[in-house]
Amino acid sequence: MQTTIERFREAKVVPVIVLNKPEEAVPLARALLERGITSAEVTFRTPAAEEGIRRIKTEVPEIFVGAGTVLTEDALIRAKRAGAEFAVAPGLDLDILRKAGEVGLPFVPGVATASEFMAAIKAGCKMVKFFPARDVGGIPLLKSILAAVGHTGVVVMPTGGISEASLEEWLAVKGVICVGGSWMVKPILEALTAKQ
Repeated sequence: MQTTIERFREAKVVPVIVLNKPEEAVPLARALLERGITSAEVTFRTPAAEEGIRRIKTEVPEIFVGAGTVLTEDALIRAKRAGAEFAVAPGLDLDILRKAGEVGLPFVPGVATASEFMAAIKAGCKMVKFFPARDVGGIPLLKSILAAVGHTGVVVMPTGGISEASLEEWLAVKGVICVGGSWMVKPILEALTAKQ
């Protein structure tokens, strides 16, 4: 059985999805799979997220599906009940991190500074989301921080401002195992909408 980190490493790209309707979830997941993308982070920014995760988990089990923008313990619990295999947040909230451990849902907190990296590592995180990756200093900042903390074994998923053009450059950074992004989602959703 693969670990969560191994699944992220295998996926390489984690699409960040904002669902407006639960009905979009399964066609979108299937379209991602057809393009060789095996993961999806459905953000908890809309009411459709929970049901969207449930449908993907049930109907497209090949997709490694999780919940994004998890800002509360309640959202974390709802994501777990919906079938999320991981949860991601834009920042580091130790209460949510603790609750994730209690309910058994792998949790990837967001960090942007050396201090936040240190706090996440101290709290037991093996993986963090570097966010908003481009805007806080991009690859140069991440390399500088990882030069100091990389020996701990922490691995990183940069997200925010990453594009298809910069994807390989980010993936080449030692310690980066995958990237989050939305560049591939919008065209698929537009194509699906046009078919309706």
